[in-house]
Amino acid sequence: MAMINNPTEAMESCFAVIGREVVLKADGTNLSFDDLLRLRKLEPDADFFSEPENQICAISLNSKELVDVDQYKVVTIRSFFAENEEEASFRLARARALLSWRKDMRYCSCCGAKLEDSVDTTSRFCPECKKIYFPRIEPCIIVLVSRGNKVLLARHVQRNQDVYTCIAGFIEVGETAEHAVRREIFEEAGIHVKNVQYRGSQSWPFPDQLMLAFTAEYESGELNLQEDALSDVSWFDR
Repeated sequence: MAMINNPTEAMESCFAVIGREVVLKADGTNLSFDDLLRLRKLEPDADFFSEPENQICAISLNSKELVDVDQYKVVTIRSFFAENEEEASFRLARARALLSWRKDMRYCSCCGAKLEDSVDTTSRFCPECKKIYFPRIEPCIIVLVSRGNKVLLARHVQRNQDVYTCIAGFIEVGETAEHAVRREIFEEAGIHVKNVQYRGSQSWPFPDQLMLAFTAEYESGELNLQEDALSDVSWFDR
């Protein structure tokens, strides 16, 4: 699945990404290839690539202030995921993740040489030491803990919104996903859980997470929040 820089041929799915947001036509439909070419004129040095095997074409813009509000609107990628089918969400998630990866993965971590795009796979390689770099995925867990008719929700320190969410965290080296569920809940909330059950997954390209969703049941312990991670944790009626 090779990438093509500065493509000249249209792909089925065209995306213009601005941070955690995506540009749509004013009527809410997806962009065309001509739209991408028009937006690129606003930022000629923007990263612009296609991946023919997945029929993705994407550009990364730095500012939405230049976007013509009469022709386009900017929405959060989160809302796009909520309103579109799995295939469309997959393509946007991949486009956004690849744009982020291409921005970060420019030099070889072994010898420092500038990386080049591979011609036959979606990867970059070092022309000096021949090391190959593929897009990375960082697996995470998110879990809804129940205790009878109540569920455990927490307010996170780093969030700038006054909302409560499920507990989540990265899977560490050597762990299974189920082990990470039990560890994260104990570290952040101070309780032990049982009956950990996998429920589903979702790409979360901010920048490269794969979220694995679980449910679990309270087993023992008293709530004791990890203050550097949570500002509050409590049981809530469903």
